[in-house]
Amino acid sequence: MNAGQTVLVVDDEKQNRSLLAELLNNDCRVILAKSGTQALERAREQRPDLILLDVLMPDMSGYQVIQALKGDDATRQIPVIFISALDSPADEERGLDLDAVDYITKPFHPSIVRKRVRNHLQSIHQRHLLENLAMIDSLTEIANRRRYDEALENEWRRCARSGSPLSLAIIDVDHFKAYNDHLGHAEGDRTLHRIAQTLRGHVNRPGDLVARYGGEEFVLLLPNTDAQAAAHVGNDVRAGIEALQLPHPTSPVSRHVTISLGGMTLTPNGGQVDPKFFQEADAALYAAKAEGRNRAFWRYAAS
Repeated sequence: MNAGQTVLVVDDEKQNRSLLAELLNNDCRVILAKSGTQALERAREQRPDLILLDVLMPDMSGYQVIQALKGDDATRQIPVIFISALDSPADEERGLDLDAVDYITKPFHPSIVRKRVRNHLQSIHQRHLLENLAMIDSLTEIANRRRYDEALENEWRRCARSGSPLSLAIIDVDHFKAYNDHLGHAEGDRTLHRIAQTLRGHVNRPGDLVARYGGEEFVLLLPNTDAQAAAHVGNDVRAGIEALQLPHPTSPVSRHVTISLGGMTLTPNGGQVDPKFFQEADAALYAAKAEGRNRAFWRYAAS
């Protein structure tokens, strides 16, 4: 098992929670919940890699809990193993029909539980590695367009539910074609990598995302960030790239590589991403270029 992985153990009996925690805590991080309601809260907050779920609990049954988990975008991908005193084939079939990945009956054998959990966590780890590879831009080693599209949809829905602002910045490297023509594409690739890593250093919160959108264009997605705070990030990003002092001999803007940045902030409404969100950020980028480049320009939707 990977010690960096997290398992949520859900059981209303303290003895069972303690036994499972003792069994697993040398191999992974274990968090505990004693009710279905608490399990849903901790699953949303902690995003565990795997959930061990009792079926018979007083406030919500395990069946109700898994249905709630699978009905929530934030938790539906978390695998669930039922651990239950209900040991008939019909009970096991019902659990698996609800999309549990396994069903273990009580009283359980500790060594068997540990081996099954290990096998599932190993499979989850391998799946995450493959998913991450598919979401990474190979040149810059940051998120790619596919990862950005997925994150935008998720954060749009989440911010719409909570009434929180969502900010987006589009970044373009100034006169990059001239840079490639003069210094060569190999040097251009190295510069894009340097820029990408610098951008990544300016997004520190778990929900923030920097991605390569295509060519010399990047995007920053900043959930729960109002226009003032997002514009501050944009200005820091622009200054951070200029501070690298990467020579750009043919740029009419500066002797060094610079970027132009356009941003947009709004509070999402509805479940589908409004295409005007990107269009407004792109218009702000165009305005930054029209005003001379090497600058950040921000727009926001009036409330």
